Amino acid sequence: MTTSTWQDPAVVEEMLAADTWAVVGLSGDPRRTAYRIAALLQERGKRIVPVHPAAAEEELVVLGEKAYPTLAAIPFPIDVVDVFRRSEHAGEVADEAVAIGAKGVWFQLGVVDEAAFARTTAAGTPMVMDTCPAIEWGSRGA
Repeated sequence: MTTSTWQDPAVVEEMLAADTWAVVGLSGDPRRTAYRIAALLQERGKRIVPVHPAAAEEELVVLGEKAYPTLAAIPFPIDVVDVFRRSEHAGEVADEAVAIGAKGVWFQLGVVDEAAFARTTAAGTPMVMDTCPAIEWGSRGA
């Protein structure tokens, strides 16, 4: 597999147009990249859904949105699952995304799991890996 396979322009465009993004690893810390990208998604008119394990123990609200402890706990459909987890943990999130019927999976810059990419796309769920929506919008002048 090559980076160009992971970042198919048609798949990237489809995901950038999606409305509802579950952001896995999003906490309330504005210094974290996940927070800044989630804020950018909101600025672009996207609904973000924070997914963080701390939401299981406390009522967690990030950027004005209720957080959920897992993807399976979200009670409505998700278009894109945006993953801010280390590569060694990201594959299980991709599997969960397929299980809940997400329309796409996005692994952030530096997050690479070729086996997860193969499983996810074989299941019919489009996936992008090792890039960021901010980079992709910037490269398109959008």
